[in-house]
Amino acid sequence: MNRRNWIGTVLLLASVLLVGVGLVAWKYESIQNSSAASAHQPEPMESVTVAVAHEMDHRQTTTSIGTVLALRSVMLKNELAGTVREVRLTPGQIVEAGTMLVALDVSVEEAELKAQEAQAALTKTVLTRRQNLRQEFATTQEEVDRAHADLDIAQAQIARTRAIIAKKTIRAPFRARVGIADVHPGQYLDEGTLLTTLQGVGEAVHVDFTVPQQVAAGLRDGETVDVFAAGDAPAIQATIIALDARVDPTTRNAMVRARIDGTRYAPAPGASVRVRVPVGPSRKTVVIPVSALRKGPGGDQVFVIAPDQDHKSRAHVRQVESSTMIGDQVVIHAGLDAGETIAASGSFKLREGVLVAVAADPSEKQAHAQTVGKD
Repeated sequence: MNRRNWIGTVLLLASVLLVGVGLVAWKYESIQNSSAASAHQPEPMESVTVAVAHEMDHRQTTTSIGTVLALRSVMLKNELAGTVREVRLTPGQIVEAGTMLVALDVSVEEAELKAQEAQAALTKTVLTRRQNLRQEFATTQEEVDRAHADLDIAQAQIARTRAIIAKKTIRAPFRARVGIADVHPGQYLDEGTLLTTLQGVGEAVHVDFTVPQQVAAGLRDGETVDVFAAGDAPAIQATIIALDARVDPTTRNAMVRARIDGTRYAPAPGASVRVRVPVGPSRKTVVIPVSALRKGPGGDQVFVIAPDQDHKSRAHVRQVESSTMIGDQVVIHAGLDAGETIAASGSFKLREGVLVAVAADPSEKQAHAQTVGKD
């Protein structure tokens, strides 16, 4: 019985061993066949569009927040107290210089003016009579001088009353846009009551903004800055016309004033704007399409396309130092030379040393199709 069990065990082990050897031989043969098949397969290739890094003059910039100011702006107030007789304040309306805006009641002053004019006429008659009598030596020179002085006083009183009437008629000092007002006929106004604000309407506006003292030291009158209003409005060029002679001791910033000529597209006075200010001298830099720049673990990088020893195009990772964007391009300060070819569209598929196929730029295809269509 024991002998039969031993023989069965040996046979079982031999069977397992033979099966294992067969499986190993089959797996080895499969691997060899796969290796032989893969050896004849072409190397994987990624399709990308390329661009050439080119050189350009670039000047670094910084951003500041500025305020738009009208060339002339006033808070309109009444100089004398009185009751409102007429109001011509329409918010948003543009008024010309000298336009009557608010008229106070001047009935008392007009009555006084008539009395003073009558008194002046009487004084003038008396002066004429005494001058005639003086020629006949019927009066003294002192009487003539006194009559002349009385006439001067009467005329001065008339001028004073007319000035009061003029001051109670409030007019626009210059061409301006009227602000919001809350003045009504019959309302009594104390001296110095705020009536409205007037923002001058002219051919230009000012933009005041602050920059650090190091930046201000490099700015000069006549240089241009770019002004951006809220939203996606295009940049508006402004010319620096003044730099404050004093640096704020708290913030160490200096005030700069720029001028925007032509107010058609300029923001309204009081608006907050973003100002792009040039910093330092212009220098040579390399620019590439934004789509070519990738963000990697070690920072910004691009894929440089270069031929290998078999003259096949391959991608190689290159670390670069990027800066500001100019439209749809980005400035590269270090890591890339002008004239090098880089992957533009499709660079996200690449890895170090991968074989690449250069595809035509879709924009170039479209331009070519349009040209053929015209022909």
